[in-house]
Amino acid sequence: MAFKISLTAILLLLVLFHEKADAGGHAHSFQHFHGPVIGDAREVTWKDKHGHHDHDYVAHPHYEFSYGVEDHHTGDYHGQKEHRDGKEVVGEYTIKEPGGNIRTVKYRAGKDGFFAHVLNSNESFRKPLHLQRHRRKSSLPV
Repeated sequence: MAFKISLTAILLLLVLFHEKADAGGHAHSFQHFHGPVIGDAREVTWKDKHGHHDHDYVAHPHYEFSYGVEDHHTGDYHGQKEHRDGKEVVGEYTIKEPGGNIRTVKYRAGKDGFFAHVLNSNESFRKPLHLQRHRRKSSLPV
């Protein structure tokens, strides 16, 4: 979870820097973040494979974020938004591919596995390219 928070912070800084650097140009960007946890933290302890005692603190994961970039000069167009509450995650991301197709992936993950719905702007009826379902034991902490 610390990695995801760090990655999110880095992405937000990059977006903010990009927005400031290109304020008078052809690019537009946005960002939003709220979270990462709610409620009281509790301490968890465990022994690692070498017998050392380790500890950390966990709380109920609850966050939402979004970001996006639209640069008419370079043709870069992408964005993502995501919401997590406990083990349930819902989100989507969009990217403009080199051929002009805009691909949007809507996803959710939780106790029933991972599901992704892929949409492509160049398809006749905007039907999904595929629907994936992967069942695995969730590694998301609660």
